[in-house]
Amino acid sequence: MKPITATASSPRDAGFTLIELMITVVILSILIAVALPSFLDSMRKGRRSEAFAALSAMQQAQERYRGSNPSYASLSELATASPSSVVSPTRPGGYYTLSVTSPSATSYIVTADGSGSSQANDGACAKLSVEISGGRIQYGSCKSCTTFTYAARDACWK
Repeated sequence: MKPITATASSPRDAGFTLIELMITVVILSILIAVALPSFLDSMRKGRRSEAFAALSAMQQAQERYRGSNPSYASLSELATASPSSVVSPTRPGGYYTLSVTSPSATSYIVTADGSGSSQANDGACAKLSVEISGGRIQYGSCKSCTTFTYAARDACWK
């Protein structure tokens, strides 16, 4: 019986060929090209919750203010009456800027604008707005508008 001896492998068996590496790079590139846009859309959708929370906090601050004043407040009046990050025009994440327009005795509009951040690429949900008028809440959203079309339901407000 002969003893088993190890034989040296040839240099060709020692690594990957250039074609194998190129195929791997192409496959990885395709996977990244497909997955990255979906991932970024999911990130934007998750960041949208910051705007929802900010708009909700602003509504609560407005109602607290209105409880002891004859009308709703502008952003500066809210900041004076309740100095906290709740009524700050910029949010901690920095993705949205808040504004209050048309405050009156029965209505106001709060807008969260993501145009100056990565949320600008959030399609029709780059700007989110809530209109309170006579106790009725309506929602609006758009990519780059100056006036919103408000409705009881909005695609961005699921």
